[in-house]
Amino acid sequence: MKNKKNSKKIQTRPNKNLELGQTKNSAKLVLFIFGIGPIIGITIFLYTKGFFNSPNM
Repeated sequence: MKNKKNSKKIQTRPNKNLELGQTKNSAKLVLFIFGIGPIIGITIFLYTKGFFNSPNM
C-alpha cells in the first residue's frame, strides 16, 4: 500500500510543478505589465505636456 501512495504522489507532483511554473510566469508577466506600463504612460503624458522641455529664458 505504501508503494501506491508514493506512486500517486510522484504522479501528481509534475502536474503541480507545471501548473506552479505557469502561474509564476503569468504572475511575473502581470507584475511587469502593471509595473512598467504606468511608468511608460506617465512618461508619455508628461512628454506631451512639455514637462521635459527646458524652459526658455
